[in-house]
Amino acid sequence: MAGLAAWHATCPACHYESADLSVAINHHTGPEVNEAEREAGLKALRLENFRAIVQFAKRQVRPGGRSLLDVGSAHGWFLETARDDFDVLGVEPDAVVGSRAAARGLPVRAGFFPDVLRDDERFDVIVFNDVIEHIPDIRSALDDCRQRLNDEGILILNLPSSRGFFYRLSKVIARFGWRTPFERLWQKDLPSPHVHYFSPDNLSRLVAGRGFELVDSAELPALRAKGLRERLSCAGNVPPLSLWVQYIAIMCAIPVLKIFPSDIIVCIFRKKTAG
Repeated sequence: MAGLAAWHATCPACHYESADLSVAINHHTGPEVNEAEREAGLKALRLENFRAIVQFAKRQVRPGGRSLLDVGSAHGWFLETARDDFDVLGVEPDAVVGSRAAARGLPVRAGFFPDVLRDDERFDVIVFNDVIEHIPDIRSALDDCRQRLNDEGILILNLPSSRGFFYRLSKVIARFGWRTPFERLWQKDLPSPHVHYFSPDNLSRLVAGRGFELVDSAELPALRAKGLRERLSCAGNVPPLSLWVQYIAIMCAIPVLKIFPSDIIVCIFRKKTAG
């Protein structure tokens, strides 16, 4: 079903949303991403959420399970958060970002999952933090996860939610002609845009169909005042007036956001055993 733009579509049955946007990691020719602003805008929020995700992993991992793979490990913040409790490895396709994390002594391999893994490598936990929604062939990625997980291994997906307050608000605004917030949430024109938007329900159905069962889920905070302006600035070539309008509106909304669905969900799945 046609969506809100030529590149956007929505399934009328399950409300899954997709985008026909090009992924061009390491080959991007559009606006440059200011990584310093991106780090300043995201780090405080990400670290808070990563600590919660590590606790999910500790609760659900099988006794004695220690090996953890972080797919799309970016700056290495999750690896730093998890390494006291797990034996961690990161995979990062962005050569520049991955090399910076590796230069800090973090165990990061440059390249794409699962291509950079050895044939015999298996893990007790595989985590995708704001990554799975960027992968065009998501079914193959889930199949690769199942193959790379040990028996009763845990798959953790941390991603944007189509039920989130800001995402739904952006769609309302887009229908009145202002598409900038909607496009920003899809990360349109960035090297790695979103190509999927899921709700907890349609995500769970998709993952269950690839050999997993949902064992836990939660919402995570989507915003913090600290770093908000930098976060808005780094998401493409945003006009200054639009940026400040969004910033002021979001800052005013933060105190009441807790009564609405969050724009970030985390779903924890366990690999089903054969038979």
